[in-house]
Amino acid sequence: MRLSPLVSRTMHASCVVTLLCAGTLSAQITSGGTILTGDGGTRETLESIFIPPKLNAPFSLTLETEWIRPLPHGGTYTSQNRRHIMRDSAGRIHQERWLLTPKNSSKLQSTMNYIQVSDPAAHTLYNCEVASKRCYLLTYTGSTAIAYKPSVGATEALPDGMGFRTHESLGTNTVAGFDAQGYRETVTLNPWAEGNDQPMVTTWELWYSPHFGISLLSILDSPRAGKQVFTVTEISAAEPEHSLFTVPEGYSVVDRRKTESPSD
Repeated sequence: MRLSPLVSRTMHASCVVTLLCAGTLSAQITSGGTILTGDGGTRETLESIFIPPKLNAPFSLTLETEWIRPLPHGGTYTSQNRRHIMRDSAGRIHQERWLLTPKNSSKLQSTMNYIQVSDPAAHTLYNCEVASKRCYLLTYTGSTAIAYKPSVGATEALPDGMGFRTHESLGTNTVAGFDAQGYRETVTLNPWAEGNDQPMVTTWELWYSPHFGISLLSILDSPRAGKQVFTVTEISAAEPEHSLFTVPEGYSVVDRRKTESPSD
């Protein structure tokens, strides 16, 4: 049984949260060498919009992210970041990765923790850690010969009586100054399809640019993961600076390609 990505995202929306072993987050080493442990805790990893290695469609954009989650007794908790993404005519991609911070907090400022540079012709991905100024060289599997399209499907029942999926076409609109095609998919899981004692509904709305091959606006609303909003607020179709697609100046390189497992 092969489920569509939205169905899989609905059933496993908690994939954006990576659970750690008990005590990992709260373990502390005291001055006397004693290790103090705790239980529970999570480390959050939010999936963003997908950037394919597309030829002859360069851009520079600003992506704003909001992750809104409900509090147990009402209200919400919102975290956010803002980052830059560039792609050149050869399909090379430069992405900043910033930590999420609480919205409207004056005490915490976001930090850029990684710079990622991928090259589909060279099959290289440099994952550069800002704090250590070290780039880990990995194998990049994206290809400009592949057509990448959003995972939107038909209105249909889910396998094994799990529920139902509804697909809607929202027409064409302008997002960040460019034409985009809108789609909305709603997946309803029947009670006990995935441990839920009531029907569980997830919606995914996206506004997709055929020219750039990316979503200019994407909204995922899930009972498990909360509401995730990815908005392109600024975008230019001009060719980015060549230097953005090389290893950042002052960074060392560690080649991890020989140590990658077959599943990487």
